[in-house]
Amino acid sequence: MSRTEQRFTVGLLALDGAMASSLVGPMDLLRIAQKLAQLRDPATPLRLQTVLVGARGQSSFNDSGGLALGPVHSPDHALDLLVVPGYMHSSAHDAMERLGQYGPEIELLRALSLRGVPLASSCCGALLLAEAGLLDGHQATTSWWLDGAFRRRYPRVKLAVDRMVVEDDGVTTTGASTAVMGYMLQLLARYTDPALAQHTARMMLIDTDRQSQAPYISLALGERPRHSLSEKAEAFLQRELHRELSIAELAGHCGTSERSLLRHFRQHYGASPLAHLQHLRVERAKALLETTLLSFEEIVERCGYSDASSFRKLFKRATSLTPADYRERFRLRAH
Repeated sequence: MSRTEQRFTVGLLALDGAMASSLVGPMDLLRIAQKLAQLRDPATPLRLQTVLVGARGQSSFNDSGGLALGPVHSPDHALDLLVVPGYMHSSAHDAMERLGQYGPEIELLRALSLRGVPLASSCCGALLLAEAGLLDGHQATTSWWLDGAFRRRYPRVKLAVDRMVVEDDGVTTTGASTAVMGYMLQLLARYTDPALAQHTARMMLIDTDRQSQAPYISLALGERPRHSLSEKAEAFLQRELHRELSIAELAGHCGTSERSLLRHFRQHYGASPLAHLQHLRVERAKALLETTLLSFEEIVERCGYSDASSFRKLFKRATSLTPADYRERFRLRAH
């Protein structure tokens, strides 16, 4: 007895300059899942497929390394989901500037949204969704290093950059390119079979328990605001991180009032001076856990805390890992 065909088609937006991993990763994942389904049941009705979808009527396009990809299909193709890939950029500013090249793709996203096609993004692909106005009033995430620039350009988006995957009202955003793989596995489990999703994850060595970008966030690699007051405050905090500090002392060093300092930090960092100071202390602790054999108590002291227990709680809240787990995962090992 024949079974009704169960088709699931994922469109991948043909975007010049796209990261190949944002496109090929989902392609390979669904192909592997399809093969596993056929091995388990040669007569499986499941049909998992991906198609490249273009906004310009092109037959092919180039990824960030110049590799030509195709064939590219019309956006009229029946889709269960469209994924917007991330694209290569050298800085948050560069990522924003490149949006000017993607006008047809942004218009297509608006049109597909009106058609009711579920949309998702990988990495900085969230910028196209935000530029299209599709994230306004909704929760979203993106790659952690775009945090500040994203918030400034799209203040109506409720950005939760520590999360790996955010689904809100038919639009899904994910972190860097490996995060979209986790989302594809979630879709497999939801629309096909949880066992198939689990088997696929095992075959591809994907950790499905990762829910947060927090352990990977590095303030040192994030784009910092360029402002004389910011630079003066940053230099002072980094130099005096090992001891207790007050807002009054920081304001005095910067030659401004506490009220002006608080307003400046909210505007340029999206956080209070105290919250930023805690971020910096966690960053120092992360660096010491990665590169030294110092005990946690010694690290706590070098980060300006006297209470190891309270700093351990702060560290776990900021990174989603205990200090011991963080050291085990990220410490530099001798070759």
